[in-house]
This record gives sequence, C-alpha cells and structure tokens, in this order.
Amino acid sequence: MDVASIIKSSLYFLALINPISKVFLLSTMDPPYSQKQLFAIGLRSTLVALGILVALSIAGNFILSSIFHIQIYSLKIAGGFILFIVGLTAVRKGKFFEETDMQRVLDISVVPLAAPLIAGPGTITAAISFASLNGYSETILCISLALFVNFLVMIAAKQIGDILEKINITGPLVRITGLIVTAVAVQMILTGIQEWIHEIGS
Repeated sequence: MDVASIIKSSLYFLALINPISKVFLLSTMDPPYSQKQLFAIGLRSTLVALGILVALSIAGNFILSSIFHIQIYSLKIAGGFILFIVGLTAVRKGKFFEETDMQRVLDISVVPLAAPLIAGPGTITAAISFASLNGYSETILCISLALFVNFLVMIAAKQIGDILEKINITGPLVRITGLIVTAVAVQMILTGIQEWIHEIGS
C-alpha cells in the first residue's frame, strides 16, 4: 500500500464524514454534554458507523448488483445528489441539519450520529465504490483512519466549539465545509455519469 495514497483516501473519507458538522451538533446540545458523555457518545457512534461501513464495503457491491440489480455508477449519482443537498443546505443556511427534535433525543450516538451523519449516503457510496477499485483491506484502513480522526474531533467538540464561537468563525467555517462537500458531491455525480456513458458505449 502506498502511504501517500492511504493519506489522500483517508482525507477524502474524512471530508465526506465531515467532522465540523459533529462539532456543531455536539457543542450546541442543551443541556451540554460532559467530557465523559462526549467520549461515550463518540466511541459508540464511531464503532457503529465503522461496523456499517465495513459491512457495506465488503457486501455492498454484491447486495446492489445481485439483489437490487443496481450498478455502482447509479449509486454514485444518487448518493451525489443527496450529498449535494446536504452541502447546499450548509452553504445557504450555515448548518448541516434541521433543528427539529434533535435537541430532545436522549442518545444521539446511533441516530443521527452514526447514521446518517457519519455513515451517510456519500460515505456509504464512497466505501462501496472504493472497495471495488482498491480492495477491502485498503478501504477498511482508510475508513478506520478517517473515523479515528473524526472521533478525536467529537470528544473535543466542546472545546473546539467554544474556540470557534469566540472568534466568530462557526458560520463561515460551516459554509466553507459545505462548499467542499458540495464539490465532492458534484464530482461523485460526474464520475457516475462518466462510468454510465462508458458502459453504454462499450
């Protein structure tokens, strides 16, 4: 395995996981979480998301093609559109999620943190397609590294949130991250279309 390739791919998964959205969620809960609660929530959500992504990396291609008769390029296009909406919401509104009943959920570690905020459509699509191109071991390694960094960010969410609020950069940072997520979504859609054109032309 090429170390540079591993780092590059891990950063790609990290961009899809989007740690900033987790900081914003965890640091604005009322009442605020203690450090012990943040650690427990971060660990639980990370392990659940890892299980989901690893399972789909290994079996996702078989499930899609053999059971649902869906090609990878279709998943890329659909996942790209959903991810585009998430990114566009962040750019327009300065937040990655709608604040409805989120604050009243007692345990957010599985829903919405593990899924869909960590193991979301974009991350799942990338995991399945990446595994089909680069193999399971490299995919699982890159996902694990990205989730580990995201976990470190989550357990430090309160401190990071306080710093961002003090320098009034939360809104701009969310919008910049949203723009990056939107660009990743567009690239995912274009790649899916390119693969589709290649298949129908061959």
